[in-house]
Amino acid sequence: MNVIASRGQLRASFFRWSLLTVPSVMLAGFLSGRLAGSGPGNPWFDALVKPDIYPPPAAFGIVWSILYLMMGIALAMICSAWGARGRAVAITVFLVQVILNLAWTPLFFGAHQISFALYLLAALDVMVLVTIIAFWRVRKLAAVLLVPYLAWVLFATALNYEFLLLNGESDGANGASSSQRFEI
Repeated sequence: MNVIASRGQLRASFFRWSLLTVPSVMLAGFLSGRLAGSGPGNPWFDALVKPDIYPPPAAFGIVWSILYLMMGIALAMICSAWGARGRAVAITVFLVQVILNLAWTPLFFGAHQISFALYLLAALDVMVLVTIIAFWRVRKLAAVLLVPYLAWVLFATALNYEFLLLNGESDGANGASSSQRFEI
């Protein structure tokens, strides 16, 4: 036998990694949204004019849960690819794009920075594509699992752009504030 690990050992490694990566990615996404007060119920967001392409609010929780699950599984596939060329680079690129992903929610919902959130999404679009390429070099199926994520992030970029067009006066980057000023 001239293999480093048996199929059973590789499968066990994937499942062990999945037990770490899937909950970690899902929890990070949940906490980012929860701590930033994202979505309906946020007074600033509720006051914004919604674009025509804005989906029902319930869709976001469903879609992001599925995407975070797929991202966690894809990451587990890469992490369990011991000895694969490009594994460390793929993991590093994934972590960078996850940080960008998690930074968007507090930037948009918490800081009310619609334009800076759009710039962040443009960077995230590029980083997700780079992650897919890096994953493809290690495990093709892991890369394929990230394609719906790329599609959703591209949609989010278009949606953020529409929010900026419709609500430029509410963009914190333009000096707008979520508080009202009263003169006595």
